[in-house]
Formats: sequence, structure tokens, C-alpha cells
Amino acid sequence: MKRPFALFNEAIHALFYPDSVAVIGASSIPGKIGHEILRSISQHEYRGKVYAVNPKAAEILGLKSYESIEAIPDRIDLAVLAIPAPAVPEAIEKCASKGAQAAVIVSGGFKELGGELEEIEKKIVRTARMHNIRIIGPNCIGIFNSSNRLDTFFQSHDRMRRPERGPVAFMTQSGTFGCTILEWAAEANLGISKFISYGNRCDVDEADLIDYLAQDDDTKVIGVYVEGFGDGRKFMEAVRRVVAEKPVVVLKAGRSEKGSKVALSHTGWLAGSYEVCESALKQCDALVVHDIAELFDVAKALAKQPVANGRGIAMATNGIGPCVMAADRCVELGLDLPRLEDRTLLRLRRELPSYCVVNNPVDLTGSGTSRDYMNALMALAEDRSVDLLMPFFVFQDTPLGEEILDLLPSLKRYGKPILCCASGGEFTRKCSDALEWSGIPVYPTPERVVAAAKALVSRGEFLKGLEQN
Repeated sequence: MKRPFALFNEAIHALFYPDSVAVIGASSIPGKIGHEILRSISQHEYRGKVYAVNPKAAEILGLKSYESIEAIPDRIDLAVLAIPAPAVPEAIEKCASKGAQAAVIVSGGFKELGGELEEIEKKIVRTARMHNIRIIGPNCIGIFNSSNRLDTFFQSHDRMRRPERGPVAFMTQSGTFGCTILEWAAEANLGISKFISYGNRCDVDEADLIDYLAQDDDTKVIGVYVEGFGDGRKFMEAVRRVVAEKPVVVLKAGRSEKGSKVALSHTGWLAGSYEVCESALKQCDALVVHDIAELFDVAKALAKQPVANGRGIAMATNGIGPCVMAADRCVELGLDLPRLEDRTLLRLRRELPSYCVVNNPVDLTGSGTSRDYMNALMALAEDRSVDLLMPFFVFQDTPLGEEILDLLPSLKRYGKPILCCASGGEFTRKCSDALEWSGIPVYPTPERVVAAAKALVSRGEFLKGLEQN
């Protein structure tokens, strides 16, 4: 089995890099979970051996179907289980007899329902630990590894896009949010290294995954959605170990009493005090976000742009309204809209039409052209008080030509982060997509672009603090 780095937990490594996978509960009926999991693993780009286990079928999706796990002629590295909860403990035992190191239990109906089913989950854990098998789940959609295209999802490719390979790893207790993030990533050209939906977290937890991803050369940014911590101290310690090298962005759900109760019924974990969790997360230098869009937005900014060297934000726009709201949000988050240097103001007055408002923000008005934008943004990029460029675009305005989409990436040479904001319909989305594909993030609202900017500033200040210590 390929080992991309020296230090790792071998069983967790087998979750992502198995040479062979058995789908236990594979189904011959399209639309059934066991059928779609087998299709995702066997009919796309994963190149390992794939085995189907179903005693009622001779062949599924062109693969021989084995009557039992024991009937598989070879060793299996990873088992993916989509069978009723009461059958899982015995299946794990049989997987051990075939040398399995890891398992993904997609099935639900365990701890989250309590009573006898909670005891079944405990039995699974005891069995797995006896045989040194590591488990993701139960009650999850499992794993996606972009480097070998291992994909245990039961969401078909025609319904859910998979992203390309890239630097961001996401882990989530919610499979639903996982689906959302993966499709957003595919649309925004945000490459994903690893994705893990871990559900009830009966064995492998967030801390185990963070420790693994800390050593994963493909991963540069880690995003986490969590409802309740099994071992909060263990998680915080794992975050502390990795944040100097890789930012960790955390969305902690269950802020209210009712939210905590919903979390308990969802994955069987109490959410705990939100205030205590948030304080602890900030103390270990995680970037704390407050909704799923912000989790994605911040990870995207960290993956695509350099960190900011200070708090100075400079804006340019052909429609001032969104900048007013952005300025308000900057003040609320402790960011600065600095007065531009005199030489910058003189340059802007010289190079821009007389009707433009030269200030911060620079208002190019609805007559603003691509040339006006580039003249303004180059001047702002060379201003020593400016740490981050934040252009706002009204792509609907006809004077603004599409050539701006080709010109804007040239600003990367200044080494300052660039975050854009543009709102609108089909044409605006097309323009935004073009910028995303060139590596420049675009956000649909002022609040979202400023939140992403705050993360780049916070990360920059954290790294600067490390250098000074």
C-alpha cells in the first residue's frame, strides 16, 4: 500500500488509500444505497480492487457478487457497510478475518436512537478495537479522496458533482452539509484533498483526522463542522499541534438549547456549551465561523490567496452601495479602511476620469471600464497602507467589459490577497466563475467577502506572532 508520508496511523491511512474495497450490502437495485455506493467506487476513477457482497445476487454492476465476506478470495483493506444495524457487529468480525484495517459504516440507526441500538454501536467499537480496525461512522456518507478518487458516497454523480484535487480537507458530522460543500467546491474550482463525513463518530474522531491531515502533503487547509465533541480536550490539543502549519476553520453547531437537542437526536452527541467551546477553540488559534457558508468562504480564501500582512482594506467599485455595507462590516470586525497615501491619491486623480470619486473606496461609477478598474487596483496595490484588495463588480453595467476577467489575475504579482464581491444572475455568475477558475475568490454579498478578509487578516497576524516568538 502506497505511503505518501512517513508518520501516520496505518489503519486510518487504509481508510483513504486501500488497495481493495468490499461493499457489504451491495444492491442490484438502482437507487438503493448499496447499489449507489458500489457504483461510486467501481465505475468512476478508483483503480483498486472492488468486491460486492450480497448473498442474493450473482453479479452487480458487472462485478461478481460474493455470498459472504469470507467468500472473497483476497485480503480486503477497507469495508464499506450498508446493512441493517444489528448485522454490523458480526460483519466487522468477518472483515477482520479477511485482514481489513478500516471500515466505513454508512448505515444509520445506532446511538442516535438510543436503547438497544446504542448498545449495538458499543459492541461494534469493542469488536473493532479487538482487531485493530478503525471505523468512520456509523450514520454517515463516508470518504472522498481526490488523489485516488476513492468515493464511498451513495449520492450519484449525475446528482452531486465531485470536486477536483486540491489543498482543502473538510470533515463534517453532517452528510447533508458535506454534499453542499462538495458541490460548492466543484462550482468554485476549489480543489479538495480529502473529505470525511463521520456521523456518530463511534471510533475515529475529529482529533484523529486532524492528526492524520497534519501529515498529509495534499492538505493545506482543514475545515470542520462539528455538533458535539466526544473528547474536547483531545480535539483542542490536535488543533494546537497543526495550526502553525495549516489553518483549521471550525463551525460548531448547537449554539442554543434546542440546537443541542437536535444534535443529540442527529448523531447521538450532546453539543455542550457553545460559549465554552468557542472560547477554547479561539485559545488554540482555530478560526471560528458561524454558518456553513462562512466555513466554505473562509476555507476558499485561505486556499486561493495569501494571508494579509495587516488590516488595511482597499475597495474599488462601479456601484457604491455594497461598499457602504462592507465598510460597516469592516468596522464591526476590526478591519481598517485606511486613508490612501498622497502619492496614491495623486496617481488616481491623474489616471481616472474626472467623474470618479477618489477615496477609499474608489468609486468608478457606473461608467467604470476594465481599464479604470486596473488603473485603480494597481495604484491601490502599490499603496503601503493597503494589505488586501477588495474590488466590487456590477457586471451588469455595460461599460465594464469582460476583458477584466483576463486582466485581474495579473494583480497577483503584488503578493497581496484579492477578494471580490459580485451579485446577480446568470451573466454575473459566469463572470464570477471565470475569476474563481483563475484563482480569485468571488463572494455574493458584502458580509461574506468581509468575513473572508477577516480570516486572512487573522491568519496573517497569527503567523506574524509565531515569527516574533
